[in-house]
Amino acid sequence: MRMIATGIALAVLLLTGCSGIRLVDSDVNAFSSASAPALAVPASYRFERLPSQQAQAQRSTALEALAQTELAKVGLSLDNAAPQYSVHIDMHMFRDPQAPWDDPRYVAGYFTPFPVVTRFGTVMQYPSLTMHFDFPYFRREIMLVVRRISDGQVVFETRANHDGRWPDDAAVLPAMFQAALQNFPNPPAGLRHISIEIPR
Repeated sequence: MRMIATGIALAVLLLTGCSGIRLVDSDVNAFSSASAPALAVPASYRFERLPSQQAQAQRSTALEALAQTELAKVGLSLDNAAPQYSVHIDMHMFRDPQAPWDDPRYVAGYFTPFPVVTRFGTVMQYPSLTMHFDFPYFRREIMLVVRRISDGQVVFETRANHDGRWPDDAAVLPAMFQAALQNFPNPPAGLRHISIEIPR
C-alpha cells in the first residue's frame, strides 16, 4: 500500500509539473501610518540594512534585487543619491523535512521505533525498518518597512507568509513581495490571503 501511495504522490507531482502556472499563496498583513502624512507615489527610496544584513552583503543584495522590481510596480524607484524614503526588507526561511500533514513517525527517512516529539505532540512508534522518502517543506516570511527619511517616521509596514513545497526563492519571493505590496500605500485592514500566479 505504501508503494501505491508513493506512486500516486509522484504521479501528482509529475502532472502538476506539466502545468503552465503555479500559485504562490501568502497571508499578508499590512499597515500604513495614521499619524503621519500619507506616502505619495511616485517616490524615490534607498535600501537600509541592519548590521547583521551588512555582514551578509551577498544575501542582502540578492534579496533587494528581487524586491526592487516589485517596488517599481507600485511607484517606488531606487535612488541612492536623493531618496525620499528608506526601505528595510528581511526574509526568514525554514526547511522542514516534511509537511505538517505528512506522517510524523518518519525521521530522516526511516520509521522510528521510539516516541517522537513534534510541534503537534508526541507520537508513539512501532518497530519497523520500512523506508520512507521525505519531501521537504519550506516556510517563508518576508517583511518590508518604508520610513520617511526627513523625519524618520514609519509610513508603511507589511509582512507576508507562505509555505509550500517549492524550493526556488528566486521564483517564490517576488510573488510574495507582490502580495505584500498589494493596495500599496493604503492597504485594507486585517489579514488577507493573496494568491499570485507565476510560471513554472
